[in-house]
Amino acid sequence: MSNTSNSIKAIIPGRLSYASIWEPSVSMGGGDPKYRTAVLVPKSDTKTVDLIKASIEKAKQIGAVKKWGGMIPGNLKLPLHDGDIERPDDPNYKGMYYFNCSSEDAPQIVDRNVQTITDPMQVYSGCYCNVSVTFYAFNRNGSRGVAVGLGNIQLIRDGERLSGKASAASEFTPVEDESGFVPVDDIGDIPDYLK
Repeated sequence: MSNTSNSIKAIIPGRLSYASIWEPSVSMGGGDPKYRTAVLVPKSDTKTVDLIKASIEKAKQIGAVKKWGGMIPGNLKLPLHDGDIERPDDPNYKGMYYFNCSSEDAPQIVDRNVQTITDPMQVYSGCYCNVSVTFYAFNRNGSRGVAVGLGNIQLIRDGERLSGKASAASEFTPVEDESGFVPVDDIGDIPDYLK
């Protein structure tokens, strides 16, 4: 964790969710398009959870001096969320803390050997990564808190995709005759225009 004049930088290991890291996207609340992702951290990873909490506390101290007139307001918006409480219907968030991070600039995305990855199919929602982030205090339009800026991403290992979309293998079975061709009559109940 490093401390710049207005923010706290950290490398957080976690699992990507809702990853818009290859093309910027607009948040549900609107605003300018940004590169963004949620980062899921198991509650059992106390070392990483403690690092996140310490980074938030340091950002709050900086915010008290530079953003909030010498004190820490009681109604701050904080970035760390409890998946069991805030996302109880999503099994991927069970037993997890998570935070959202974003940037107007595209993250550099690399593999374990710090070689650039350019294929969007390699880094996706569900894979496990190191994510460089910056915790910083904000005071905008009466809203005060600590937010997280997205830096760069290092792929550590694959994981089950969190797209919410079924795979083709789970929906279809192979259909072919001995010659390798699919006999139209054997496909099943299909509309005439597909025959």
